[in-house]
Amino acid sequence: MTERERMEKGLVYDPSDESLKGEQAELAELLYDFNHTRPSEQDKRDALLKRMLGSVGEGCYIEPPFYANWSGKNAFFGSHVYANFGLTLVDDAKITVGDYVMFGPNVTVATANHTVWPELRLRQMQYVKDITIGRNVWIGAGAVILPGVSIGENSVIGAGSVVTRDIPANVVAVGNPCRVMREIGENDRIYFRRGEKIDWENIKC
Repeated sequence: MTERERMEKGLVYDPSDESLKGEQAELAELLYDFNHTRPSEQDKRDALLKRMLGSVGEGCYIEPPFYANWSGKNAFFGSHVYANFGLTLVDDAKITVGDYVMFGPNVTVATANHTVWPELRLRQMQYVKDITIGRNVWIGAGAVILPGVSIGENSVIGAGSVVTRDIPANVVAVGNPCRVMREIGENDRIYFRRGEKIDWENIKC
């Protein structure tokens, strides 16, 4: 079994395999080009994203700098995804991102992990697991999403959280490790912050 086959099956594999490294090196050129575009070159950024990502929907915006092991080749973005500065995708396995997802600054989505066993770590062996982020999820600044995690639609992940296990839909979850704090409810329609009401009458919908 090749190292690529081992990687695709979610087994422990050697990421320094020459065929894997060669493909990553080619993709890194596209990532470099994206990160060196000017703010006025949005059309160029959009064209590069279509070449870099596995798929990308309409109205997506990723603010450079953007980092990805495979330039985002294994990332599949829906429509109207927004990523602030410093999004990092360790996309050795598949990352699925639903429509209208928002990433705060310096979020890391990591499908890869190393083994605890020291001998294998000396050889830099690793394994990968897919990550799924549902529609309309907001991930706060500095959050880390770890291998194998799924996040349900409409949920909010608090800034600085480390998501080690699945998070259901329609909840606010925070902490390290990230845990559900509460469900999203009627108070969230009334207040945008404690004691501060949303002025719906002045908001254009």
